[in-house]
Amino acid sequence: MKIGPKYKIARRLGAPIFEKTQTPKYALSLARKERSDRKGRKKPKSEFGIALVEKQKARFSYGIGEKQFRNYVSKALRSLDPIQGLFATLESRLDNVLFRAGLAKTRAQARQIAGHGHTLINNARVTVPSILLSQGDTVSLRAGSAGSPLFGEVEERMKTLAAPAWLKVDPASKSVTVLEKPVYVGKEHVFDLGIVIEFYNR
Repeated sequence: MKIGPKYKIARRLGAPIFEKTQTPKYALSLARKERSDRKGRKKPKSEFGIALVEKQKARFSYGIGEKQFRNYVSKALRSLDPIQGLFATLESRLDNVLFRAGLAKTRAQARQIAGHGHTLINNARVTVPSILLSQGDTVSLRAGSAGSPLFGEVEERMKTLAAPAWLKVDPASKSVTVLEKPVYVGKEHVFDLGIVIEFYNR
């Protein structure tokens, strides 16, 4: 998915949705933008505009194209809890798990790592970043890749990273196991999946 100028997109959406924008510099620029908007008495967004922004925040956060994101939402709408269903799908993608566990610095790098076949799921090599993982699945690095300079800092990063509770991270073996389904807690994220579901369920 081609994303474009990340700072401009993040400023437009008003949230640090990319890893490179999660910095004090970006927070300061966002605060300046908010002050400027208040002084200029910028016209408030409509309900549709607010929902559109939330959808874009979620989509860009995971680096997913519109078509695939819509498919995920359609699947979630058929479940008993669409919000949890959508979140579980987004979080359970291989590229996201690689990022959450510290096996990749960013989701973009995680997609590249998965796409180039550096990873194994339950000891089977995969090349599709969007594969959805299930409870009990273990992701590790291919033996021929683990010693690559690309993964030179992985063990240390995995030791210091606060991975989510639904993942069991093993820095020594450079692997991660899915313990359970991820659970959505709205206040922990820069997007509101409840509004996203409403946007597509109009």
